[in-house]
Amino acid sequence: MTHTIPIQFDGETLHARPGESLAATLIAHGVRSFRTTVSGQPRGVFCGMGVCQDCLVEIDGVANRRACMTKIEKPITVHRGEHARPLPPVSASGSGSGSGSYVAAPEPEVREPELLVIGAGPGGLSAALFAQRAGVQVTVLDERGQAGGQYYKQLGVSDSEQGVAPPDAQHLRGAALIEAARKAGVQFIHDALVWGAFEPKEFIATVRGRSIRFRPAACIVATGAYERGWQVPGWTLPGVMTTGAAQTLWRTSRRLPAKRVLIAGNGPLNLQLAAELLSGGAEVAAVVEAAPRPGLATLGALVTMSLAAPGLVAEGIGYSRTTKRKGVRMINDTVIEAIEKNGAGLSVTLARVSGETLSQRIDVDVVCLGYGFEPANELLRALGCTHDFDTHRRQLATRRDDTGLTSVAGVYALGDCTGLGGAKAALAEGSVVGASVVASLGHALGGSLIGERDHAAAELAKQRRFQQALWTVYATPLKAPKERCGNTVICRCEEVTFGELDAALDEGLSTVGAIKRRTRIGMGRCQGRYCASVLDEIVCERFGRSRDEMSGFAPRVPVKPVSIAELAGYGSDS
Repeated sequence: MTHTIPIQFDGETLHARPGESLAATLIAHGVRSFRTTVSGQPRGVFCGMGVCQDCLVEIDGVANRRACMTKIEKPITVHRGEHARPLPPVSASGSGSGSGSYVAAPEPEVREPELLVIGAGPGGLSAALFAQRAGVQVTVLDERGQAGGQYYKQLGVSDSEQGVAPPDAQHLRGAALIEAARKAGVQFIHDALVWGAFEPKEFIATVRGRSIRFRPAACIVATGAYERGWQVPGWTLPGVMTTGAAQTLWRTSRRLPAKRVLIAGNGPLNLQLAAELLSGGAEVAAVVEAAPRPGLATLGALVTMSLAAPGLVAEGIGYSRTTKRKGVRMINDTVIEAIEKNGAGLSVTLARVSGETLSQRIDVDVVCLGYGFEPANELLRALGCTHDFDTHRRQLATRRDDTGLTSVAGVYALGDCTGLGGAKAALAEGSVVGASVVASLGHALGGSLIGERDHAAAELAKQRRFQQALWTVYATPLKAPKERCGNTVICRCEEVTFGELDAALDEGLSTVGAIKRRTRIGMGRCQGRYCASVLDEIVCERFGRSRDEMSGFAPRVPVKPVSIAELAGYGSDS
């Protein structure tokens, strides 16, 4: 018998699986609109990883809770998020009603771990495990309730429940790594929102409502990456989400984003998602890939990939075979040009990368967008770590030496937050960086650990060759669609349009800071994570400048939204 937890959503009783996210429960019951904006527009799940802040709902009277980050553990009462809804008065303790006087904020707890690792994805886990085995006392902070990151997302619901597919090989590899770290003695602190980083290497996190300062002897930032926006008409509609959000629904909760899905973007993750959703019973209308179909021009890169990482190539072939066997159309050299609401679903217009609009429309329930990634380097930038602009990837890359050390003493960084390299590279890099930190802290490496470090270094070199060849295969002159104008939204938080941006540019505003003050682009909850790079590209192109470390928005604290009560030390642990 299937065990469920009843929750109330706007007066209706829904049944959730224990351990799944609230977002997964709502989507499984056909709910796509989670909140309304200041202009009354509906919004739903977009990023699925707590970055975009678009799935905010009210839970048990507390507003602005992220549905994608809320795990169902008990019955709760949920209401759609509503802009400017009156909130109950807050007492001096930070919860409940009342109008008592506030007292001085308590001093936050201070912890001084030997090594602090921020992020529990493959790289962070690997580094933590290596350092702990060498005798370093390691604390890992992770924003999620489960370790694993985006790649090793763990199944949050029981596979003994009826209709829940068991963990796959990727789940199991992640579970083994997490268990090894726990057994070695690594301390994990989950639900830890790290919102502040201060020179030289001090961090502040909210852990279930409590503020804690961390002053480690050394730190490793392994915060990963998030998917880029694709600012075309309709990209903010409920039912439009990132590839990663759809994959999170399936891999953590065994919930499909919808029955009929269109997947579009640039890169191999889109093909993996198609295969996974097909295994769950979804209908994938098409996979729309911006890169041309592989041919003779990419033969050398394909050979390099096969020699460097044959296992990954085999996985990719398996995904391709699955989609072909299920009759999924693969449309290359094509991007999404516009998305429109069509009854209860969505209607998608496609265009060639060259700009030619295609006449055929595709009608689906959900659209998944995967047009590349941006490094989550906010903490590194706040600490003052030097970055260089990668013109090929169009993103900032953290400047590091071969051991992962940044320009700031005692601050190391690895994985996709430093510039994209993939999960397998991060896994190997974790051991290399972990070994470097061990030495810097005065610990000795035993013979077996030296061998593991050297093996990891060799594996890292292979994975980097693989990644370079992979992106040669997926290379495309991806440009902004021609419809990025007029009423199309550039900043989804503040609902600023490209038309408003053009007006600011026509006024002669030539810096992103001035444009931000004039239009509010980048002032919203996501703090410019989806609009900043697009704005920077437009401004630099308009005024003949090159993008660099100083051309975009400056990093600011808090790097993620945190309540005033939490800042004051009165946060609730609910």
